[in-house]
Amino acid sequence: MAANHIVDLMNKFAIGCGGVLVIVLFFAFVVGLFFWGSYNRLVTLDQTVNKKWGDVQSVYQRRADLIPNLVNTVQGAANFEKSTVVEVTNARASVGQVKIDPNKAPTDPAQLEQFQAAQGALSNALSRLLVVVERYPELKSNQNFLGLQAQLEGTENRISVERNNFNTAVQDFNTAVRRFPTNMIAGMFGFSPRPFFAAQPGAERAPAVNFNFGTPAPAASPAPTGSP
Repeated sequence: MAANHIVDLMNKFAIGCGGVLVIVLFFAFVVGLFFWGSYNRLVTLDQTVNKKWGDVQSVYQRRADLIPNLVNTVQGAANFEKSTVVEVTNARASVGQVKIDPNKAPTDPAQLEQFQAAQGALSNALSRLLVVVERYPELKSNQNFLGLQAQLEGTENRISVERNNFNTAVQDFNTAVRRFPTNMIAGMFGFSPRPFFAAQPGAERAPAVNFNFGTPAPAASPAPTGSP
């Protein structure tokens, strides 16, 4: 009888251990599933940020590619202001000196700030060049210049759109990286928040590069007069 009792206790113990093991394995499976899903989501968001960064780089490169033809065209005008052309050329060269991976979004805010400052200087130089063009009638009717101007306007609009798309992707990624409990997985696998493009005065609109030559500016509306 004693032997049977011992066997019975051992069977119960084995069943109990088996039950505990099943519970442990179930929780391990759930945790593993959570880690797997969260990690894959972070990878997807990270790749989306990199894709949007590549789109930003593409439109900036498109603008840079238009500049040599634009410079050559305006230089053909008689007595065109050399200093303005030199400013654009130097600004374009400065952009090329900012070393940044075109396929991977930066993680260093200072690096993105440097890139943004160089691109902003080029935007300002282009705006000044196009304002100077108003003094040269031969350029206002130059079909090559007008075509380049239209392409530049479209590119500036695309830059604004792609920067906004990039910031949206970064916001989604950063939210996931900081939100509990995904932040623990992000820390384990080296996912760190990405910097945004900083807003600048007038950043809600693309630089004005389409000039309606020959069209007078609209007259200012008279100020309303108060009741006597």
